[in-house]
Amino acid sequence: MMRVNLSICLLILTTMLVRGVSAAEGDTVIYLFPGQGADYRQFKHLIVPPGYDTVRISYPVPEKRETLPHYARRFIREIDRSSPYILMGVSLGGMICTELADTLDPLKTIIISSAKTTGELPGRYTFQHKIPLNRVIPKGITKAGARILQGIVEPDRRYDKETFKDMLKRKDPTYLKRTVDMIINWQRNTCPPQIVHIHGNRDHTIPVRNVHYDYLVDGGSHMMIITHAGEINRIIEKILAENP
Repeated sequence: MMRVNLSICLLILTTMLVRGVSAAEGDTVIYLFPGQGADYRQFKHLIVPPGYDTVRISYPVPEKRETLPHYARRFIREIDRSSPYILMGVSLGGMICTELADTLDPLKTIIISSAKTTGELPGRYTFQHKIPLNRVIPKGITKAGARILQGIVEPDRRYDKETFKDMLKRKDPTYLKRTVDMIINWQRNTCPPQIVHIHGNRDHTIPVRNVHYDYLVDGGSHMMIITHAGEINRIIEKILAENP
């Protein structure tokens, strides 16, 4: 009897570990694309309704001078298009989802704290596109600068400081330098119509003044996927309940 119970416990534990990495059969899959300085932990408070499962996407180091559209196409092979699926991305992840929505046919594309076009990005990116100072800054300084700026630009990280710090700490300096270059040189003037955009009115990384959003989170910062998880979950549940 003890041996049978142990087998059952191991089966349950294995199922729990797999969930979020591979999807349950029959569920609509939501592919989760994190932000530039984040990983799967950015979605730790995400709750999806019954009938949905999630698959977490991780990012390889881009090639030198790789464009964002080219980088996005790498993830097509990770998406099972034989059954219904949804794309969901935060910050850089939202930009990647926007590019993928051009090529793929998701039921919905949900982006959070992100930009659908270069016109929604702040002016400092336009400036660096014309004067590419980022390319002469050593990758180690790029990472150190990101760690310093994270706490200054987005003070809401204090609500889960250790998670935000550790996610950024684990990033490869080359990855950070090249993804910064991808964002600065991103050229996109239009976006697919099926994109649903959730943004916060206290986002200092991508200020709301240039963003054409569908849902606005009052007090939401660039970190709101964690700091305002309850409201984000309610909005996502509403979006999923709507017809594709």
